[in-house]
Amino acid sequence: MDMERLLQPDTYNIPRVCEKCGGVMVFKGVGEYQCENCGELAYDDYGKVRTYIEEHKGATAAQIEEAIGVSQKTIRRLLRDGRLEVTEDSKMFLRCELCDKHIRSGRFCPECEMKVHRSMEAKQREQSRRDFQGFSVDLHGEEGQKRFTRS
Repeated sequence: MDMERLLQPDTYNIPRVCEKCGGVMVFKGVGEYQCENCGELAYDDYGKVRTYIEEHKGATAAQIEEAIGVSQKTIRRLLRDGRLEVTEDSKMFLRCELCDKHIRSGRFCPECEMKVHRSMEAKQREQSRRDFQGFSVDLHGEEGQKRFTRS
C-alpha cells in the first residue's frame, strides 16, 4: 500500500494532554482516553463518531459533522480504514477502489482485497529471492577437508 499514508502523523485528533489539569491521557479503548491524574474522559474523532452513531443510528456524515464537529473527510477516512461500517439498510455506500463494487467499509471488496494481498506476497517473495541471490554455498568437492587439516 501507500507508504506515505502509513507514515502520516495522527489524523484522528487523539487527546494527549488533559484539558482540565494538564495530565497525561491514557488510552482506555474504543477511542476513549482518561487522564491519569484527575480521571477526566476525552475521546478522539473515532470515539466521538462511534458514540454519536450508537445513540443516533442511521445518522449521515453531514448530521454527524454538524452535531459533534468531526469533518466528513475524517468520517470517510474512518470508513476507508475499516474502523466504521455503512449499515446494510443505508442508501449510502462506498466503492471498491479496483472494481467499483459497492462495499460497506475499507478500500476493497473481498475479492480485490485477496488479489492485492496475493500481489503483495508475490512481490515480497520475489524481493527475498533477489536479496538472497548469490548466497549459495557449494557443499560438494572438499567436503570440509580445509576445516580439519592444518597447513
